[in-house]
Amino acid sequence: MSATAGKRIPPTVKPTNYVAGLGRGAVGFTTRSDIGPAREAPARAGGLRPGEAPAPESVVGRGHGERTDFGEAPEGYVAGMGRGMGEMAMAQGETTAMKEKLAREDADLNESNFDRFAGYGGALFENSPYDADDQEADRIYEAIDERMDSRRKRAREEKLLETMKRYREERPKISDQFADLKRELKDVTRDEWEGIPDIGDQSLRHKQKKRPERYTPMTDEMMDGLRAKSSAASSLDPRQQAHGGFETPLAGGTRTPMGGWRTPMVLSGGASTVAGTLTTSGLAAARGTVLGLRLDKMSDSVTGQTVVDPKGYLTDLNAIKVNTASEVGDIKKARLLLKSVTTTNPKHAPGWIAAARVEEIAGKAIAARKIIQTGCEVCPDSEDVWLEAARLQSGPNNAKAVLATAVAKLPTSTKLWLEAAALEDDDLDRKKAVLRRALELVPSSVKLWRTAIELEDVEDARILLGRAVECVPHSVDMWLALARLETYENARRVLNQAREAIPTDPAIWLTAAKLEEARGNGAELVERIVSKAVSSLASYQVVIDRDAWLQEAEAAEAAAAPLTCGAVVRHTIGLGVEDEDRRRTWLDDADNCVARGSIETGRAILAHALAAFPKHKTVWLRACDLEKKHGSREQLEATLAKAVSSCPRAEILWLMAAKEKWLAGDVDGARATLVDAFAANPDSEQVWLAAVKLEWENDEPDRARALLSKARDKASSPRVWMKSALLERERGNYDAEISLVDEAIEKYPTFAKFYMMAGQARQRRGDDDALVAAARDVYRRGVQRCPKSAPLWKLAAALEERAFGPTKARSILELARLKNPKMPELWLASIRLERRHDNRKLADNLSAKAIQECPDAGELWADDISNAPKPQRKARSLEALKRCDQNPHVIVAVANLFSQEQKSAKARKWFNRAVALDPDLGDAWANYYAFELQDGTHDQQQDVKTRCVAADPAHGELWTAVSKHPPHARADTATKLDLIERVQGGEKGFEKV
Repeated sequence: MSATAGKRIPPTVKPTNYVAGLGRGAVGFTTRSDIGPAREAPARAGGLRPGEAPAPESVVGRGHGERTDFGEAPEGYVAGMGRGMGEMAMAQGETTAMKEKLAREDADLNESNFDRFAGYGGALFENSPYDADDQEADRIYEAIDERMDSRRKRAREEKLLETMKRYREERPKISDQFADLKRELKDVTRDEWEGIPDIGDQSLRHKQKKRPERYTPMTDEMMDGLRAKSSAASSLDPRQQAHGGFETPLAGGTRTPMGGWRTPMVLSGGASTVAGTLTTSGLAAARGTVLGLRLDKMSDSVTGQTVVDPKGYLTDLNAIKVNTASEVGDIKKARLLLKSVTTTNPKHAPGWIAAARVEEIAGKAIAARKIIQTGCEVCPDSEDVWLEAARLQSGPNNAKAVLATAVAKLPTSTKLWLEAAALEDDDLDRKKAVLRRALELVPSSVKLWRTAIELEDVEDARILLGRAVECVPHSVDMWLALARLETYENARRVLNQAREAIPTDPAIWLTAAKLEEARGNGAELVERIVSKAVSSLASYQVVIDRDAWLQEAEAAEAAAAPLTCGAVVRHTIGLGVEDEDRRRTWLDDADNCVARGSIETGRAILAHALAAFPKHKTVWLRACDLEKKHGSREQLEATLAKAVSSCPRAEILWLMAAKEKWLAGDVDGARATLVDAFAANPDSEQVWLAAVKLEWENDEPDRARALLSKARDKASSPRVWMKSALLERERGNYDAEISLVDEAIEKYPTFAKFYMMAGQARQRRGDDDALVAAARDVYRRGVQRCPKSAPLWKLAAALEERAFGPTKARSILELARLKNPKMPELWLASIRLERRHDNRKLADNLSAKAIQECPDAGELWADDISNAPKPQRKARSLEALKRCDQNPHVIVAVANLFSQEQKSAKARKWFNRAVALDPDLGDAWANYYAFELQDGTHDQQQDVKTRCVAADPAHGELWTAVSKHPPHARADTATKLDLIERVQGGEKGFEKV
C-alpha cells in the first residue's frame, strides 16, 4: 500500500498527463458549443496583432483549447480505445468506414438487379423502422396506383380479350380442330367400333430382351413330398382296421368322418385301398361330378331331354344376388330400427310395411309374410298393409284369401276391391261378380264404375252407365260416355241432364255442339250452343283462358267437327287481348296452330282476323298463303277474290290472283283479273309488267309490245324500258333494241343496265371497228355516269381484252379498283385476266392483295382455294372458313375440294350446307348437280334437280351468264341446270366463260 493511500489530494495538484474520469471509463462527449460555428470567422485585415492569441472559434478540430504537447504516445496505446472504438469495434464493423465497406460487400450487384437508368435496385431504407408515417404513405401510393389502373381498365380488358380471340384463331385448340371429326363419330357403326384394333405399347423403351428359361433341379425333400401326395396307402393301421377306414380324417387335420359314416365296415375287394391326400385336381373332378349330377336331375325322366336352358344357365347364376358385407350390415341396422318402430308404435302401418320389405330384400320371404301378417292383425284398418300382404303371398290363391279377409275388414276400400278384381283375370265372370259386389258396397267410386263398364258389351255398358250417372252425378266422363252410347234424342236428353248436374264444365256444352254438327243441323245451331256455353260459364264465374279454349277448338278439329272448332274460335279468341294487340296476337295464334297441324283452327282464326281487319293486306296475304299450302285451288281463288275486293290498291294481291289463274290454265281469266287491276291501279309498274309477262309467256309478242308502249307512256320507269328492250332482243330486233336503250339512257342516265345492254347489243351485231368503237364509247360513258357498277367495268375490260389485248383491259380494271377498292368482283376480274394470259405470279400477288383489301369476300377466298397448289388447299380452306364460314362460295369451294379427294359423303354434306345457306345462288346448285352426276345415283341427281326447281335460283355468276343468254332466256330452271352442266365441260369448279 502506497504512502499516499487514504490521504486526500488537494484539487489544485494534478499529475502529469492526467485526464479526468479516464480511469473509470468516463469518456466525455462533445457538444456543439465545443465545436463552434460551422463557418470559420473571417480573418481580420492585417492578421493578428502582436501578442494576440487566435480566437477559440478559429481553432479547427475537436478539443480546441486543450493541451497538445503530450509528446510520444505511451507503449501499448490504442487510439480510440477510451471511447469504445478499439480493435473489437473495428472487427465488428461498427465504425463508419467499416459500415460503408460492409454495405458495399453485402449489396446485390447481380446483373438482374441493375437498371441502366436507376442503377442497382434495392430498398434505400430497408434497415429503417416501419412507422405510421410509412404506412400512411404506402396507403396513399396504393390508392394512386389503383386510380391510375382503373382509368383504362375496360380498354385493357377488351384489348386482352381481342388478343386472346386472335390468338385462338391463329392457334386453335386441338379439340376445336377435330370438332368436325368428332361429330362424324356418331355415324360409326358398332361393328366398326369393335373392329378397331388395340394400339398397345409398341415403344422400344418398354420392350425387354427375352431371357432364356432357366431350369433348377428340385430338392430331394420336395420330390418326397410330391411322391407322398400322389401315392396310395397299401396298409391299414390298427385304428383303420377297427373302424373300417371310414373314420380317416381329411387332409389338413380335420377329424370329421367322411359322409358321417361311423359304422365299421368289412374290408373286401378294392375297399381296402384308401385315397391319399386330397389334391386340387381331385376337387375339380369332384366339382364336375356334382355339376353333372345336378344337370341329370334336371333332365326329363321320360324323353331324356334337359329342361335347363344351356344358354341362360350362366345368366341365371349371375342373376342370383349375393349381399356384400356392407349390405348385410345395412340390413341388420334397418331391421333393428324398424323393430323399434313397430314395437314403440304398433299402430303405424308404414313401419310394418317397411319391415316386411326389408326381409324381402334380404331374401327371407317367410319372415316378411310373418311380419306383414302381424301388421294386418295390429293395423286391420290400413288398406296399404293388406295390399302389401297380398303382394307378398306365394301364390294367387293365398293372395285372394288375404284380400277376402281384407274386404271383410274394410268393405269400402276401393283399392282392395280393385286388387281383388285384378286377381281374377283368368275368370271374367268372377271378376265381374267381384266388381258388382264392390259397387253394391261402394256405389260412389268412379274407378269401380269405370272398371266394371270396361268389361261389359255395349248394351250392358249402357245399363251400367245409366246407373253410374245416378250414383256419381259429378262425373263428366260418365255422362259423356252415356251420351255417346245413346241415340240422338236420348243423347240430347242425357246432355241436358248432365248440364243441369254439372253446370260449370265446358266439355258438356262442346259435346252437345259436336252432336248437333254430326246430326247435320248446320252452323247456326252450333253457333248458338257455343255462345250459350260461354255466357253460362261466365255467369257461374268459371275462368277459362283463351289458350284452354284454343285447345278445345283443336280437339274439336281432331274430332272432325270444324263448325264447332270455328264457333269456339269466334267466341273466345278475343278473351284477354287488348285492342291494339289483336292483329299481332291472332296472327301468332294462327301460325302456332298451323305449326301443330291444326289447319282448321288456324283458318278459323285468320277468318276472324279478316272480319276484324278487312283492309289489312298482311292478314290477307297470310290467309292466301295458308290456302296455297294447305287448301284447295278453289279455296285459294275464293280467298284471293275476297282479298282484291277488300284491298283493291294492294298490287301483290292482284298479281297473285292473276298468277293462280294463269297456272291453272285460265289465261283469259288472268287477263280479266289484270284488266281489273289496271282499273284499280292505273299507274302501277308491277301490274303493267305482269300483263306484259303474261302475253310474253303465252307467245303474244304484239300484245306485249303494245302493253309496253302504253306502259312507257303511263307508268314510265327504268324497268319498263328495260323490259321493252329485252323483248326486242328476244325477237331479234337489235336495231329496235339499240334505239330503245339509247332513248332510255337519255331519260335515266344513271341506270347502269342500260349502258350494259347498249354495249352488248352493238357487240352482238359484229366485230368491225365501228361497232367496237361505238360499244367502247357506250361503256366509257357508262363508267363515268355509274362508277360504282362492277359489271359495267368488267364489260368494258372484256371488250378491250377481246379487241386489243390485256394491256388496255388491265389499265381499265386498275382504274376501277382505284375508284372501288372494296369491290371483290373487280379484284376477281383482274386475277382472272392475269391467269388467262399465263401471268401466274402476278395473279397470285393480286389475289393476296385482294384478300387483304376484302378479307370477308367469299368469292375471293373460293377462287384462292380452287387455284392454290394442291398441298396448300387445305390450309387455305381452314383460313377461309375462319374468315367467312357462312359464305356459300367458300362452302362450295370446300365441297369441291372434298369431291376431288374422293370423299363423296363429306362433299355431299358441304354441298347441302351451301344450298341451305343461300338457295338463290344458282352456281351452288350447279356445282352440286355436277357432283351428283359424277358420283351420285340417279335418285340423288333427281333429288338435287327437284330441290333446285323448287328454290328457283336467280343469282350466280355462271347461272346469270347462261340464263340471260338470249337463246336461253325462256328456259325453265331444270333446263338451265342441264345447260350449265354442259357448259362446264365436266369440270367440278366453275369459272366465268
